[in-house]
Amino acid sequence: MAARTCIWVFAYDVTDDNRRNRVANLLEDFAVRVQYSVFEARLTAPAARSLAGRVKRLLLPGDRLRVYAVSNRSLASCHRYGGAPLPEQQDFWLL
Repeated sequence: MAARTCIWVFAYDVTDDNRRNRVANLLEDFAVRVQYSVFEARLTAPAARSLAGRVKRLLLPGDRLRVYAVSNRSLASCHRYGGAPLPEQQDFWLL
């Protein structure tokens, strides 16, 4: 049985350009950019905590990171207007 996933929203405000680029590059490996500093990913809770920890290690005082979980049940109440689609739930691998 596959681990339970949900949509995780990562929103950040990083003051330094180089550090901000490192945060964005890290998140782009796991998530879809939906706003300039907002990413969405379909992850398990442990994977989301791990990713948030990796981002947190890049931050300095004055930088901010918010991570929100959107359950599959709550996802039905979410709306998207333009931009990237929500990450699809996948039960397969692309090789």
